[in-house]
Amino acid sequence: MVAPDRRLPRPVCLFIPSFGDGGVERMMVNIARGIAGEGFPVDFVVGSREQPFLDRFPPGVSIQVLGPTSQRQRVRFLLDYLPRRRPTIVLSAKTRDDRAALSAKRRSHGDTRYFLRPGTVMSERWRARGKNRLRRWWERRRLRALYRQADGVVAVSEGVAEDIAAITGLPEARIRVIRNPNLTPELENLAQEPLDHRWFAVGQPPVIMGIGGLRTQKDFPTLIRAFARVRERLPCRLMILGQGRQRDRLRRLADDLGLTDAVALPGFDPNPYRYLARASLFVLSSLWEGSPNVLTEALALGTPVVATDCRSGPREITRGGVFGALVPVGDVDALAAAMEATLRNPLPPHVLKEAVLEYRMDVSARRYLAAFGLIEEPAATSAS
Repeated sequence: MVAPDRRLPRPVCLFIPSFGDGGVERMMVNIARGIAGEGFPVDFVVGSREQPFLDRFPPGVSIQVLGPTSQRQRVRFLLDYLPRRRPTIVLSAKTRDDRAALSAKRRSHGDTRYFLRPGTVMSERWRARGKNRLRRWWERRRLRALYRQADGVVAVSEGVAEDIAAITGLPEARIRVIRNPNLTPELENLAQEPLDHRWFAVGQPPVIMGIGGLRTQKDFPTLIRAFARVRERLPCRLMILGQGRQRDRLRRLADDLGLTDAVALPGFDPNPYRYLARASLFVLSSLWEGSPNVLTEALALGTPVVATDCRSGPREITRGGVFGALVPVGDVDALAAAMEATLRNPLPPHVLKEAVLEYRMDVSARRYLAAFGLIEEPAATSAS
């Protein structure tokens, strides 16, 4: 084992070997970018370098690669890594990674502190996936044991914090809420990139956007049914960006409602912001969320929004519906009415942008550093 160089500043470790291509991964990358931008070294631990988003790191981020490993091997990696790099903090964001990190904590020495970052409402996920009462009891018991070993917990929304407190029995005072760092410096540039699509040409009907994986959570069938009712009263079109196993079902639903030429399902696009910035309305129709990034991004780009009042995130992001109408989950009539009202009388872009200043990457990074005890608590933003 190589002896640590104690002259070097100690890094913050973001531990996410269960790296995929979703919102959790993108937010962990942005946390790393933001912390490095504040002058703190970051070690970003992943299973493979061939992953999305990893090309966005500044020089202050060191990528540490485990390779394809079992859970036991991940723990062994940490037991070697911890005395070698001596991180001040280990932050993990997925339950499997949380278990590996806290297993290493129990078997290691030193003053490294371990933080968990829950990103969704677990109780709603269990319910939607049909887990029976016994299974939910078992999941709660495991999470309670896990979270009580952590030195700190950072939730992405008040709703997630409340859910974790209810599941684990932790006092809410021990759970810090820090907004997702999804408003990056490049967002405006991405939004201004050219878009060659006839629906967005001058003089075309307004376009309503939905964005997300084509899966149960997003409840796009309700959005399509609500859109059908809006279109009876207003000329408009609906585009849903994303991919998933429900695509054929959604296409059939649009066809059955006579919307073949008015609903587009073009799949995944690496830059959805050029669509979002040109849309007349963004709709979040989800059954549940943690903190829906695309709702925040729509407001940051000045695009009017309508959202379901699901657990959790939309009520906090829209400030109780002030910056975007909230409707009951699964209510086609209410969603259609809110969509039509917003299309007819949208809030000005500059007003919408003021709602989401706390979601800027630099602001969020300073909140994390304060939660870790590495800097003093920063002042609130003007719109908090």
